[in-house]
Amino acid sequence: MGIISWIILGLLAGAIAKFLLPGRDPGGFIGTTLIGVAGAFIGGWISARWLDHPIAKDFYDGATWAASIGGALVLLVAYRILFGNSRN
Repeated sequence: MGIISWIILGLLAGAIAKFLLPGRDPGGFIGTTLIGVAGAFIGGWISARWLDHPIAKDFYDGATWAASIGGALVLLVAYRILFGNSRN
């Protein structure tokens, strides 16, 4: 997949991660979206590096989507732990 495909996948993975983990995020919608893009890259990298599943050339590969959404969820949880409730 090309870089544009990973960005689109990241945007969608961030939206799905936000749907699976509702609540207020310190960065708002833009921050959550950027976390989704970063999570897609990190999830794909972890999948290729340590889980021995090469990054698919197909945009609709289920394992690539799962890795991207998982990466976005992990980053979203870490972001909430590090920066959550800073406004209170």
